Amino acid sequence: MMKRVGVLGGGSWGTALAILLSNNNHSVDIWIRDAKQKEHMVNFRENKKYLPGISIPENINVTDDLSQVIHNKDIIVLSIPSHGIRKVLNDSKKYFRNDQVIVNVAKGIENNTLLRISEIVHEILPDNPYAVLSGPSHAEEVAQNMPTTLVSASKEKAIAEYVQDIFMSPYFRVYTNPDVIGVELGGSLKNVIALGAGISDGLGYGDNTKAALMTRGIIEIARLGERMGANISTFSGLAGIGDLIVTCTSMHSRNRRAGILIGQGKSLQEAIESIGMVVEGIKTTKSAYALAKKYQVTMPITKEIYEVLYEGKNVKNSVINLMLRDKKHEMEDIIKNQIKE
Repeated sequence: MMKRVGVLGGGSWGTALAILLSNNNHSVDIWIRDAKQKEHMVNFRENKKYLPGISIPENINVTDDLSQVIHNKDIIVLSIPSHGIRKVLNDSKKYFRNDQVIVNVAKGIENNTLLRISEIVHEILPDNPYAVLSGPSHAEEVAQNMPTTLVSASKEKAIAEYVQDIFMSPYFRVYTNPDVIGVELGGSLKNVIALGAGISDGLGYGDNTKAALMTRGIIEIARLGERMGANISTFSGLAGIGDLIVTCTSMHSRNRRAGILIGQGKSLQEAIESIGMVVEGIKTTKSAYALAKKYQVTMPITKEIYEVLYEGKNVKNSVINLMLRDKKHEMEDIIKNQIKE
């Protein structure tokens, strides 16, 4: 059954999902903040800045009018950088109906409040059903119909399945999961580890180093996630290790590319300017570091990346610090739990 969908955000991911939903025979409006970008997309049916070479179907309505994109829609897709979501929702909440389903596809944790995006949405739109769609996915590949799998997570099973039905296609498979906390944290915190993987690449280190960072990185993510109420098994799935793998290994990943530049000696600002798009992991690193302290969770990789980004620490010294930490058992958390029992 055709649904009316409003996509807030015209970056690469918002554009790719708008095309996917249009191909699934849904009616799609997409909101573009920048008027010049909007005009170019309308005239040339291409998002040249964020998704060059991909044709935007004529039946997708591209506009810079927020009210038009939200009005009379069944579903609103949030594809705005995480640090901008609060402002956009506050500016537009008067246009929402309580029965509209909010589907968040952004990844991040608010710096000053340490809130996940579901918590921000609940503050501003407390009565709207909510789901997060996350997993190993690059917009560039989704836009080319390359097979991709994601997770739809909601506290309400019916909403998770509703979103699953709307996004599913022959090349876009969606699973469901009730663990909103775990799916949101997995999608956000993997960007921090991807920065570290990129720094490792920029330093000229090899596959051994990256494999270690990824493996120990998912343990840090899961350790914090469990303390915050997530289901530990979520981090073994698509929204956990799956998303971590794709973000740490692909040159589509802005976080990895930014890390490479930092590892090569560029400053944080130079790396951001070179990428030319939002690098979510940079802001998320600050939030992750604060969450680790708040919940008293040991996150050594996150700590070192934070110190590199925000305290000017030498990246090679950070690697040495990680290698020379106190000796540990690999399954230390399991061992501790066994002893307690």
